[in-house]
Amino acid sequence: MNKIITLFFFIMFFIGTDTFIVSPLLPILRETFGISVEQSGWIVAAYALGYAVFALIAGPLSDGWNRKKVLLLGLLGFGVFTLLCGFAADFWTMFAFRFLAGISAAFASPQVWAAIPQLVQPHKILKAMGVVTAGLAISQMLGVPIGSYLATVKWQTPFIIIGSCTFLLVLLTFVLLPSMPAAQQQHKAAAIGSRYRSLLHSSTSKVAFLAYFLFQLGNFAAFSFIGIWLSDKFNLNTASIGTVILFLGLGNTISSFFGSSLVNKVGPRHSFMYGVIFIVLLYLLLPYLPSVTYVEITYFLIFFILGMIFPLMMSLLQTLSATARGTISSLANSSMYFGTTVGSFTAGILYAHTGGFISVSLFTVLCFSMSLVLFLRSGVLPSSSPSSAS
Repeated sequence: MNKIITLFFFIMFFIGTDTFIVSPLLPILRETFGISVEQSGWIVAAYALGYAVFALIAGPLSDGWNRKKVLLLGLLGFGVFTLLCGFAADFWTMFAFRFLAGISAAFASPQVWAAIPQLVQPHKILKAMGVVTAGLAISQMLGVPIGSYLATVKWQTPFIIIGSCTFLLVLLTFVLLPSMPAAQQQHKAAAIGSRYRSLLHSSTSKVAFLAYFLFQLGNFAAFSFIGIWLSDKFNLNTASIGTVILFLGLGNTISSFFGSSLVNKVGPRHSFMYGVIFIVLLYLLLPYLPSVTYVEITYFLIFFILGMIFPLMMSLLQTLSATARGTISSLANSSMYFGTTVGSFTAGILYAHTGGFISVSLFTVLCFSMSLVLFLRSGVLPSSSPSSAS
């Protein structure tokens, strides 16, 4: 079982690296392709849009298929199209390959989250979620900065390396992961509608997913323009931006490994509530910090808390249904990437026309505040430890 969780860790590491790598590369891609700030935001949004749209289909379908086969096909497509990003000749070619890579990831990564409750003992689910989340966190701490450093030599290099490494993950998945056939076969077209109707029938599910969408909307609005803001405000080059993101990922990584213990001690409700409030205060402060050092410390704290909150949200959403875990994972991921699409587009407009990063930060604060209110109203946050809820 440890080998499988390690495999899931690396799958999320490379998918996470590919997801986040564009943000610090936006300044150099903007210059290379000769595009505006608003257009550069669509390089981020292309991947997110492909993921968000097709995750809505991939989740319910995967609940009626062998989950291992879906993961293998998704990873293979992800590797191919990420590799092709390294050969993009212009903005629209890059947009197309990013979009197709997002579609492939939409079939791959939800299988990881959905497989954990199937393969892991109930009392170990939150811990396993935390380890897999650490793959995303370390992709920010190491993958994205390393990609940024490689891009100073040639911007295509990070995409080529990520794509190539993904092919190795396909082989390891084939060897290590057990077959996970569907519990019952359904007519696929009917299954999509029926699963969503069943899942979203209750007000708890509707409000919880809306809250999750708003959380990710604010999260990625701010994250998408970190690179451009640091470049504009502090005149940092791509490598220096990668160093700042190293601190960001360090906070997320530490929290992903040890945050579950803190959540169990404090309780999910208080952990989430106080964590979001603290993040809101930090984002209000962030645009006014006078030096890169203060920015690094602040981002470390923000993403330390995010590393604690994210696996908590994923584990709680998985409790909404025991028979549609793939649908839950895909809807959660689709919500996140729709949030990324809308957030990066909105942030581009705000950054270019309405006060720069200050307006982006205020938008994030508003989204987080609304998300907190809705999560508390949904009833999905219990007073007991999250492990018992899982």
